[in-house]
Amino acid sequence: MKIIILGAGQVGTGLTEYLINEDNEITIVDDDIDKLEDMQNRFDIKIVKGQASYPGILRDAGASNAELLVAVTDSDETNMLACQLGYAIFNIPQKIARIRNEEYLAEGATIFNKNSIAIDSIIAPEQLITQEIVNLVEYPGALQIADFANGRIAIACVKAYYGGTLVGLQISNLHKELPNIPARIIAIYRQRRALNITENTVIEAGDEVLFVAANGHIRNVMSTLQRIEPPFRRILIVGGNNVGKGLAHALSPRYNVKLVEPNPVLAEKLADEFDKTKVEVFCEDPSNQDFLAEEHIDKMDLIVCVTDKDETNIMTALLAKKLGTRRSIVQISKMAYINLIQGEEVDIVISPQEATISALLTNIRHNGVETVHTLKRGLSEGLEIKLIGSEKYNKMVGKRVRELELPFGIEVCAVYRNDEIIISYGDLTLLEDDLVIFFVLDKRNIKDLIKLTTPKPSFFTLKNNLKNA
Repeated sequence: MKIIILGAGQVGTGLTEYLINEDNEITIVDDDIDKLEDMQNRFDIKIVKGQASYPGILRDAGASNAELLVAVTDSDETNMLACQLGYAIFNIPQKIARIRNEEYLAEGATIFNKNSIAIDSIIAPEQLITQEIVNLVEYPGALQIADFANGRIAIACVKAYYGGTLVGLQISNLHKELPNIPARIIAIYRQRRALNITENTVIEAGDEVLFVAANGHIRNVMSTLQRIEPPFRRILIVGGNNVGKGLAHALSPRYNVKLVEPNPVLAEKLADEFDKTKVEVFCEDPSNQDFLAEEHIDKMDLIVCVTDKDETNIMTALLAKKLGTRRSIVQISKMAYINLIQGEEVDIVISPQEATISALLTNIRHNGVETVHTLKRGLSEGLEIKLIGSEKYNKMVGKRVRELELPFGIEVCAVYRNDEIIISYGDLTLLEDDLVIFFVLDKRNIKDLIKLTTPKPSFFTLKNNLKNA
């Protein structure tokens, strides 16, 4: 596929890293030559320096032959204009844009269509982050929840602690503990390294365990790996930006929410907005220890730090935990900080870049790929793929799972078929139109997985012939 990516920032770079392994021809456009040359030194790509929304620059990038335009510059307006030009001048079939301004998003149904601004898919990072945090609040103790099959199946990551009934036992004991629950352990990370697990692998305290389960049974499985934590009740949100404000609105009906914003002008607007709600708004420095003590930070169940400054988020969370807050969720944009921070002091790190890349990949991949989630801070991936074509056209259809020649580190986790959730084992036979959930330990092997799940070219020829008949 011929792809143009506008923007050589963290999202553009991360997306390139995923797509470069799939035989795509990628061109990156940015006005920062240093970023472009750095990317060209790392990847086999074409680079074009210039303003991403100029027709001449798009033409130099190969827009006349491009199949996909992904606009992820720091400017919403540049992203929108580039997509519009991609449609009006170059007739690019698929156009995706990252849009962050909530006023544009609020009018999305009206302005983002072929009659106005021709964008096929909108990626809104702040909405993605808000929803991810809301999901985690529902499951105290979970490090990540990734939904598949329209929310019916999930891959979850939790840390194993003494007190969980499976800790110290072999993986195979999960079925004895939960005999009638569709669930399976699919990966274990020990000291940040993935184990080559079997049914005889023993779960140790401190392991990060990934499992797949029907969404309604996530807590049941979590209870075998750690003592189930009581629900959150008191939540402190640090940062009154769109994410913080959105979280306050989403959580306040069920939780006791306090919102801290150090900017006086923004804090006053937030106070007016939440005037008739249960949300308490404070204009304070979130790292002020006296303020935190006055607001009984030691009795807070959760602190969520989502300001636009990584350093503020990290330091505030560390201070709150030291003073007695039970759990912390921290938004971090700089990838260099992420691997350093998540651990005993900061419980969960949320990356806007990873959330955005997952959403982009879900919209980009074709040939049956329905949903993509990056896992373990981008090291692994979960994919939901619909098996298209009969046995004649698709190598996977009609075969048992144990008969599949899957690349190392890729396995079938679960299947959603006719409103039924089937946890995958070797004897399961895959059928046409199955929604299959794959776990990919090393994302570099995704290219081979896509090849295996894509129908033979003759299937698409037949489909087009029937369509034109």
